[in-house]
Amino acid sequence: MDIFYRDTGPRLPNAVVFLHGFPSSSFDWHAVLPLLDNPAQRVIVFDLPGYGLSSKPAGYSYSLMEQADIVQMLLKRLGVKQVKLIAHDMGTSVTCELLARRERGLLDFELSKLLLMNGSVHIEMAHLTPSQKVLLTPAGPLFAQVSSRTIFKLQLQKIVSKPLPEQELEAMWSLMVWNDGKSRLAKIIGYVRERSKFRDRWIGALNRLDIPVTLLWGRDDPVAVAAIAEKLADEIPGAELVWLEGVGHYPQLEAPAEVAAVIDRFLA
Repeated sequence: MDIFYRDTGPRLPNAVVFLHGFPSSSFDWHAVLPLLDNPAQRVIVFDLPGYGLSSKPAGYSYSLMEQADIVQMLLKRLGVKQVKLIAHDMGTSVTCELLARRERGLLDFELSKLLLMNGSVHIEMAHLTPSQKVLLTPAGPLFAQVSSRTIFKLQLQKIVSKPLPEQELEAMWSLMVWNDGKSRLAKIIGYVRERSKFRDRWIGALNRLDIPVTLLWGRDDPVAVAAIAEKLADEIPGAELVWLEGVGHYPQLEAPAEVAAVIDRFLA
């Protein structure tokens, strides 16, 4: 399994780790990273299997359990012992599995801080897009094969409040379809079903969390709606909720300067 990653800053045992969402990649963070204030901080971003420039094998489940395995194996390979974790969308679901493992003493790194952004952690409250709904049906593999660049861009623009530039959308499409990525869409979205299946395991870990947590949310997100952020703020002990007004599902692309400012405060 080839995993694409970028590891910048001094090779310290502590690092800031960014997890991306569906169906995009670590490229989602490209506008935020140059704006962060602390150049002495080690920062790691990477593409999970099935996404971006990482391997997209046909014979792989793309379960959140296996995605969490990849996070652990990569950070172990890179010698990371302490993590401040920042996660968006599907990455928040991977994070929930990491938290469940932490609670059971199964993480081989210390998780010291957590920032969650616009993720459908409470999947029963999420408003999935038409494309996501079709991908979850038996017709999903066929729909993925016939999906087009135009449809993809239209769907993306519908879930953001601040329109994304054409070059941004083109990059996201290119990374998604690279290495037969379209053929994997119906598989990688299977994590949505796992959100319901393992609800007690993951929500329970959030309810008992004992580290600083920031919730950074685009208030106008039509998918991971504002009510999800409010519920998380109520159930995670001591969580801080920060709203980004006039921002939709991709805050790091819609309002990178605002997101970077909150992350700087979070890291400090």
